[in-house]
Amino acid sequence: MNQNFYYHETAVLDDGCNVGEGSKIWHFSHLMAGCTIGKNCNIGQNVYVAASAVLGDGVKVQNNVSIYDGVVCKDNVFIGPSVVFTNVINPRAFINRKDEYKQTIIEEGASIGANATIVCGNKIGKYAFVGAGSVVTHDVLDFELVAGVPAAHVGWVSKEGFRLEFNRYGIAFCHESKETYTLKGGQVSILQKTDNNDNK
Repeated sequence: MNQNFYYHETAVLDDGCNVGEGSKIWHFSHLMAGCTIGKNCNIGQNVYVAASAVLGDGVKVQNNVSIYDGVVCKDNVFIGPSVVFTNVINPRAFINRKDEYKQTIIEEGASIGANATIVCGNKIGKYAFVGAGSVVTHDVLDFELVAGVPAAHVGWVSKEGFRLEFNRYGIAFCHESKETYTLKGGQVSILQKTDNNDNK
């Protein structure tokens, strides 16, 4: 096991878990053998990471989250406190359905608010934002903002997490990043970035 990371003395790291350089594992967390934690991740208190779960680089997992088999988080994902993941669509205590796990993918840069529930088999798009307490029952698009029970479309956000207001031409501007976004066919993408150096 790579030892170029920090883990609290109360954390349990099973032999065979893979933890990247610069990551931090905090109080009472449990990493199962076979799980993958990328570089510079922050795993909060009382977090469980199952054997086949995968976290990319720079992922932040807040307290009291269980990341079950079948969950894949790409780079720079934020998972808020007490977020709930599932991996079986119709669980029964008396039926073993481990061969029916559904994959849940959280794409790069997405954020999931506190106490949200992500029903298995869905994908959260790049830089999407799931509001606190929401229940996600379907795929979430790139840059999409969803909230509610069940989670529904509320709007769009920039990479920095700010609301995007599109004009009648489908153009929006993020004042923090200086990026221009376009909305076409129900899909948001980055059109360009304005840089004063471009004119030099």
